[in-house]
Amino acid sequence: MIGAILGQKLGMTRIFNNNNRVVSVSLVKAGPCYITGLRTAEKDGYTAVRLGYGELKENRVSKPLEGYFKKNNVPRARWMKEFRMDKLDGVVVGQAVKTDIFAPGEYVDVSGYTKGKGFQGVVKRHNFRGGPRTHGQSDRLRAPGAIGAQRPQRVLKGTRMAGHMGNEWTTIMRLEVVKVLPENDILVLKGSIPGPDGGFIVVQKTHKKRRQKVIIEAERHKPKGKGKAPGEFEKQKQKKK
Repeated sequence: MIGAILGQKLGMTRIFNNNNRVVSVSLVKAGPCYITGLRTAEKDGYTAVRLGYGELKENRVSKPLEGYFKKNNVPRARWMKEFRMDKLDGVVVGQAVKTDIFAPGEYVDVSGYTKGKGFQGVVKRHNFRGGPRTHGQSDRLRAPGAIGAQRPQRVLKGTRMAGHMGNEWTTIMRLEVVKVLPENDILVLKGSIPGPDGGFIVVQKTHKKRRQKVIIEAERHKPKGKGKAPGEFEKQKQKKK
């Protein structure tokens, strides 16, 4: 079964849950996606499904891609992405993938490109404090300071400096699915997701398991702090006798 879908970020809002608590949520226009191709182990060396989202006009598609879509009899996808799978049982080209593959209460991983910030300085990009405002340094408030020593006479790789910020592919894990609106192809996810409004994102069922601490029965009744365990005082009293 396919556990992923492509979509676009619509924005953020807030709703009230069953306990009348305000919850910040993100709205995602997910699907419908169509399976535009399959990867098999015999032909390609791995097993995967290629999903396509959105539609394009004929004059916006190159001739090779136009032939690819006509061959598989699927709509012209605006964005395509592959997802690895163990088996392809019951999966055919042209099959639609909708929001009904998710259910409220499940956890998903959301991936996308973060907002692009352009060329930024070290204060905004790396959270530098900046220089002092006194002692004749009125023009050094947001300066990076020294970038190296006398030896070696070069800038070391990885030195935090000014440069391009944002527009990076990132993933936010374990976001709860609050609501599923299949009639409008909308997913309501708890929390924020990467990217600007209208940005393309990937929503897939989470692969990260929640850690659970195993409590041993002996540790469950272990006293906290430096105090003695229950019955310890009576034992010491009997020994003195």
